[in-house]
Amino acid sequence: MSEHRFDPTSLTRSADDTLTVRRVFGEAYERDGALVVPVARVSGVVGTGTATGDGGVSGPRRDDERGRGAGPYGTGDAGGGGFGTHVKAVGVFVVDDDGAHWHPALDLNRVILGGQLVGAVVGCALALAWAVRRR
Repeated sequence: MSEHRFDPTSLTRSADDTLTVRRVFGEAYERDGALVVPVARVSGVVGTGTATGDGGVSGPRRDDERGRGAGPYGTGDAGGGGFGTHVKAVGVFVVDDDGAHWHPALDLNRVILGGQLVGAVVGCALALAWAVRRR
């Protein structure tokens, strides 16, 4: 069996390459004589861990219920890790003859959620008013 050790620096290097300013400010492009720069909110997390050592247990070797040997043997190492990235568009900067202007992105899901919350509050208020009036 070939010996292969986990290198946590390769994972952190990959995360470092992924979580860059290029993710926040996208490639600028020109549209109708204006320079447009897309902007996003980027968050990320990375975690790694490694372990080496003797995996043996004290005591004599014995067989388990399936007849497999169990006891004080084995050494080894282990490691692992991962990283995650979340990117959300927040708007664009438009640079034209009048200067730089910020245009925020519309999050339709948030608008719908706000409408649902307003509807729920109005519904609860009406139900409470009806219940109080019936007393």
